[in-house]
Amino acid sequence: MPTAIAVTSPDLVLPPTDPQTPLAALLQSPHAQPLDAALVDMHRLLEQHGYVIAFYPASIDAAHEHRLHTVRSLLETDRITLIKSDLPPLGLAILVRQLRQLSVCDFSPGVIASAARLLSHYIHAGAVLNSVTRLERIPVGLTAHAKSWMPGSQFAVLAHPDPQLVKVGPAGALTGPDFACHLLLAKGTANADWITGTLAPSWQVKAVQETALPADSAGWWGTGKVTEFAAYLPDISVLYQLVASVRREQCRWCAMELIGDRCGFCASRQPPEEEPADPYGAAALGPVPASAYHARPLTRAERRRAIAPGP
Repeated sequence: MPTAIAVTSPDLVLPPTDPQTPLAALLQSPHAQPLDAALVDMHRLLEQHGYVIAFYPASIDAAHEHRLHTVRSLLETDRITLIKSDLPPLGLAILVRQLRQLSVCDFSPGVIASAARLLSHYIHAGAVLNSVTRLERIPVGLTAHAKSWMPGSQFAVLAHPDPQLVKVGPAGALTGPDFACHLLLAKGTANADWITGTLAPSWQVKAVQETALPADSAGWWGTGKVTEFAAYLPDISVLYQLVASVRREQCRWCAMELIGDRCGFCASRQPPEEEPADPYGAAALGPVPASAYHARPLTRAERRRAIAPGP
């Protein structure tokens, strides 16, 4: 069975792109499920899949996050990893779907978990907002704050991978991906025409799909008048080659397989490759010339001259 991918919200489970992509398990909040039931569900996931990789947004309710850590602690297992993400809701949903796709490939649980950091760099996630007065996720200048109060103002914001903010209009432009991508659009009350008419062509998007706006989008972006978008790598073969091309190592702390410099399960950073120490003593003088091994012995007179005191 493939490694189980779990999430804390049904909005993070996008429809599969092919029949082989498995769904994600839902880890409910303590308000919706008692602790005993949560323990039973997690134990069942471990029995069926062996390992569980759970994703949750950084904006999650504190009680829900505490429940995740409590379940892992009470089960006393190192086969569960909890990955907190700063991605916007739609971007995180795309990342989760990509890892669901990779979970049926020949990658170990450790590689799949650590691949989340790698693949997130290829997700360009943003939104069109009617106001940035409550946007706290990226820096907003005083000029943009002032323009937010003008009727009819709209802003295009890119939150990941590099924060950008421009006023929507003919001159507004966001720097996008330098690779062939698809665009996922989650329409809200903010006008989406600029995304499909200006942004998508400038980013050379190959296809645009639509999905429902996640319930957490308003809270993440600081306004209910929002339309989210995210560009991503759609081809599973490209994702596979991207992950497979990175050298795999064994975590020096928990022994899980990983890619990159941080373990996806225990989150420990891997020390850099050891460099040879600086030479010292006789070695610091460099290699002995080959001619030295074939030099003739000194005569008695030459030895006396060599040790005689100078003038």
